[in-house]
Amino acid sequence: MNKRLEDWINWILIDELKSGIINAPKHLLGNHDYGDGQVIMVYRPHAEKVCVVSPTGKNRDEMECLSDGVYGFYSAKKKYKGTKYRIETTYQDGTTVVTADAYAFDSQITEFDTYLFAEGKHYDVYEKFGAHPMTIDGVKGTYFAVWAPHARRVSVVGDFNMWDGALNPMQMMQTSGIYELFIPDVAPGAVYKYQILTRDGEILYKADPYGNQCQVRPDNANVVADLTGYKWKDTDWIENRKQQTRETELKKPMAIYECHLGSWKKKIEDSDFGFYTYRELAKMLCDYVKKMGYTHVELMGIAEYPFDGSWGYQVTNYYAPTSRYGSPEDFMYFVDHMHENGIGVILDWVPAHFPRDAHGLGRFDGMPLYEHPDPRRGEHPDWGTYIFDFGRNEVSNFLTANALFWVEKFHVDALRVDAVASMLYLDYGKQDGQWLPNKDGGNENYDAIDLLRKINTVMEERNPGAFLIAEESTAWAGVTAPASMKGLGFLYKWNMGWMNDFLEYMKMDPYFRSFNHNRLTFSLSYTYAENYVLVISHDEVVHLKCSMLNKMPGVEMDKFANLRTAYGFMYGHPGKKLLFMGQEFGQLREWSEARSLDWFLLDQPLHKKMQKWVADLNHMYTTYDACYYNDNNQMGFEWTKVDDANTSIIAFVRRGKTVKDQLLFVCNFVPVERKDYWIGVPCLTEYEEIINSDAKIYGGSGTKNGKVKAFEEKCDRMPYAISIDIAPLSMMVFRYDYVDKKQAVVDAPATAAIEKKPEPKKATTAKKSTAAKKPTAKKAAVAKTSTENKSVEKKTTK
Repeated sequence: MNKRLEDWINWILIDELKSGIINAPKHLLGNHDYGDGQVIMVYRPHAEKVCVVSPTGKNRDEMECLSDGVYGFYSAKKKYKGTKYRIETTYQDGTTVVTADAYAFDSQITEFDTYLFAEGKHYDVYEKFGAHPMTIDGVKGTYFAVWAPHARRVSVVGDFNMWDGALNPMQMMQTSGIYELFIPDVAPGAVYKYQILTRDGEILYKADPYGNQCQVRPDNANVVADLTGYKWKDTDWIENRKQQTRETELKKPMAIYECHLGSWKKKIEDSDFGFYTYRELAKMLCDYVKKMGYTHVELMGIAEYPFDGSWGYQVTNYYAPTSRYGSPEDFMYFVDHMHENGIGVILDWVPAHFPRDAHGLGRFDGMPLYEHPDPRRGEHPDWGTYIFDFGRNEVSNFLTANALFWVEKFHVDALRVDAVASMLYLDYGKQDGQWLPNKDGGNENYDAIDLLRKINTVMEERNPGAFLIAEESTAWAGVTAPASMKGLGFLYKWNMGWMNDFLEYMKMDPYFRSFNHNRLTFSLSYTYAENYVLVISHDEVVHLKCSMLNKMPGVEMDKFANLRTAYGFMYGHPGKKLLFMGQEFGQLREWSEARSLDWFLLDQPLHKKMQKWVADLNHMYTTYDACYYNDNNQMGFEWTKVDDANTSIIAFVRRGKTVKDQLLFVCNFVPVERKDYWIGVPCLTEYEEIINSDAKIYGGSGTKNGKVKAFEEKCDRMPYAISIDIAPLSMMVFRYDYVDKKQAVVDAPATAAIEKKPEPKKATTAKKSTAAKKPTAKKAAVAKTSTENKSVEKKTTK
């Protein structure tokens, strides 16, 4: 053995290398200066001969075998500089492999990177961790980095090294717990995992927490992916998004189509792999959403998950779009195509908990890492999942960067945060003895509160116009208040209270609705406390809850009439809108992730007409700013009939940003027809019916009101009245321009006109409304004009 080589060798490191426990292989392997010369060391088990060669092949030096598989070379001069050499290995079967030396390359993670990560403030950490194809010193390969501070040793394993953990052990960076390695010749498409040797001697095979692509389940390894190659075409969309603020977003329409891509439509039914791709779905879904008048799609279950039945809410790979529908680039195309067609994209995001799958985040390096170490804080007993350790900086960084990742890498417009309530309360879903109070003895999770504020704040600072929506079902105050005002900082919150009350009301036999009138009206007592999205989500049409149509009482015609009225009221109520796929055409069966929606129902007239009803509601909603502009301002809503529980008829006014095109909504929730029925109205003008759920085009009997003129008679809460015909179980909308008593149209902003009127009263304090009355002959003569009912589709956008 060369004397200089023998003097340089650290036999302890060689023993660690051969024993598979080395965590700093670059201290032994690679290119090292030694005095005026150099030492090059490699590990090539089963090699017959190993040589160091120059990239051009001009220089060649055979290496000395120092121990089984360990080869060394000493040169008195620095013959091979840095990474400018190759290792030529001839194996016992006669094959020869020439490659650059993985251990000659410097780390791509800086000390500043490790400092920011430890502080929980490395918001671009996904650019460093994971698997990143790159070229270093002219050598193509993939750079791997992972955080595993409790591991004894971490190796990259895959098809490229026969899944042998001894061949590519990673280098641990000082005390940060970060392991890294650049492996030459590993290209996009390579399959890999991390092999982790725990301190207890157990060997784990883990998926990459920051990996960007996975195999199609049931396989669960990662796939090396390049996220830099896609050429985006949505520049105008993104630039416009950057100009938005919290205030401008709140004044825009938002009609959301909640969608599970795998079961919206399937290419092959009864197949676990019969999905359309992201690119195929982009065209089909976009065309449908545009035709139906929605402004956004909300996608369930996009981050990779192993079990179809979890719908994507038990995530194993937070940085990888599910491979069920294609590659990450395919998903980029999906978002890009939506933006090109004016459709926003919302993703469901699950930072509350994660599953126990062996290849996932749980006990990642043999000990609790991403989850809280105390099971009273770190486990959901009912769900069988782990809870993130929200107070640990590196975990906080993982989640914060992940929220930014979907917005910045995939141009997603918003994240709907799942199960926020479970994050806020330490005792959520737990019995006494199963949870640990906070430092003040309460049940508030201070770490989760701080994290949610941080994510919302950072998102708003880095990506103006992108926002987060909370699925939060409790009375927690300030969910949508800015973090600067000690709120959580979300832009919107799902209105679960409205959904529960309203669905309970609609499921009742109409006979009992008069005794439960408060379920219909109570939501207006708190609707301005938060910025709400009204939702009828997937959770309401599964697990024996029935589809929306089958929740409705009565025979078939009554069910459809009830559902049309329900959707009509929803679109009139303050708050943005969300409807789960299939409910727009009256899906009969409960939703299942395993099959397509029942599109064949559109061959039946009532289902086709229901679809048209929802499309026209969307077009009305986006056409008239009275439906959305003042969702969060009391001036935007006023009851005109609220406390007539006996008739179960309600009416209210919605106002936009001007006195023009204000809307009067009238809903009848019982199967009783009302002829010449008086409704109080705010001004003495003409009211034009623009939509009526009883129109024949929607499956009704054809009741019409056309244009009706108000007359001077106090009615209900209002100084004037109109007389209309109201069909059983129906909803209608009248358009009017606000005028003063002298019939002069006021073109000033609506606030100026409304300031002259008293503040709207609460529904609970309103006086009993006037019962239906027949107007006098003189008044009846001017009360109503019979003209054809006008479809909203004929109304052009202002």
